[in-house]
Amino acid sequence: MRVDRIVEDAVLESIHRNRVNLLSEEAGFVDNGSSITLVIDPVDGSANAAFGVPLSCFAGALVEDGTAKEALTTWFDTGRAWHARAGVPTSFRTTGRTSLDGAAVCLMRPKTGTQDAWLRIANRADRIRVLCTTCLETMLVAEGTVDAFIDPGSDTHRIMDLATALVTVPAAGGVLVDLRGRPFTFEPDLTHRWSGVAAATPQLAEELIATVLG
Repeated sequence: MRVDRIVEDAVLESIHRNRVNLLSEEAGFVDNGSSITLVIDPVDGSANAAFGVPLSCFAGALVEDGTAKEALTTWFDTGRAWHARAGVPTSFRTTGRTSLDGAAVCLMRPKTGTQDAWLRIANRADRIRVLCTTCLETMLVAEGTVDAFIDPGSDTHRIMDLATALVTVPAAGGVLVDLRGRPFTFEPDLTHRWSGVAAATPQLAEELIATVLG
């Protein structure tokens, strides 16, 4: 969408000036010969933004030699931002919830093949939200606004959808894993897909995965 391009063009100017690489949803991989790569989703929730729904954000992570080191997520409509460094505790914390029963869970919308798993989670959780912006929803997990976020098996996520959560959610005491246990990688090949699970605790993540996989 045009809104993605507007943000990405501004980032492209910066990465060329600072001689770092870029991995982006729109531009793909831009190689400036650096050991540092900025992995971004220029506008996560671009359909929301285009239609005036105030749920969209910028998400960017600094990756050095294949490891995510630092992350920033900024909610466009409110200006709220979540910044974290790998291995450094944040000022915000997850809820610490360990059980799915009674939890508040953000879910990716039901897609073909995931409807049954979606309902299994919905029938056990206390509250379900579908906000259509993974980067923002995982930050809500990190700050303790919701207990978890999960893609119940659609393999929708590319690495830029999850890069900031890889830093921020663990720094806040939570976990980010793939539904099927696949490792997250920062390869330039954007055909790699995951089903991300962000949870307040490892126990909650395990219960969510068990519920999805039946």
